[in-house]
Amino acid sequence: MNEKNQIIEDLLWRHTTKKYDKARKIPQEDLNILFEAMRLSASSINSQPWKFVVIESDEAKERMNKTFAHKFQTNQPHVFDSSMIILFAYNPHYSRDDYAEVVDKGIKDKRTKPEKRESAFGGMFFAELNTDESGDTSAWTKAQTYLALGNTLHTLARLKIDSTPMEGIDTDLVNEEFKKELDGYQCDVALAIGYHHIEEDYNAKLPKSRREHKSIFVHI
Repeated sequence: MNEKNQIIEDLLWRHTTKKYDKARKIPQEDLNILFEAMRLSASSINSQPWKFVVIESDEAKERMNKTFAHKFQTNQPHVFDSSMIILFAYNPHYSRDDYAEVVDKGIKDKRTKPEKRESAFGGMFFAELNTDESGDTSAWTKAQTYLALGNTLHTLARLKIDSTPMEGIDTDLVNEEFKKELDGYQCDVALAIGYHHIEEDYNAKLPKSRREHKSIFVHI
């Protein structure tokens, strides 16, 4: 397919950045749009089982830098070169109490009538189907977090902000270092964002390559 519209142009533009220009920072106006878009991400039963830890200050970046002590050092330069790192975390023990925040916000936003509050918890049935005997919901809530990550990548492309999704992080060290901020949530993936280095980001110069339409779509 060779359709030319702004969405396709933006997605053709984006790439996984390999080297950032540390002199360039993202304007607050664009960050406001990005963070609101992240907040509006889709999730199963509108569960929103995520927490986004924004690592922007020098102190926080020093802490993130320490988590590369043992492995994945190829991603370490992004800590200081990118504008910021965002930790995408999920709730590994999503409960009725967590969903109550969603239900009550729905009432506040006039999506749900106050007298329908109890029936609004019907969605928890699906959460319970994805909860094991120990109360672990990780498989389900982690999947929702990746929906938010995908939405974030698309939004960044629309804003012409570069990004690098990183499963290449030491999850044990990250979760220990940011234990207080994560507050019981689990981080398995992070995202560096900023602006690529014009001369040194080799990936920006390479043509986009994806599987053919006929290889991935089944029209019936």
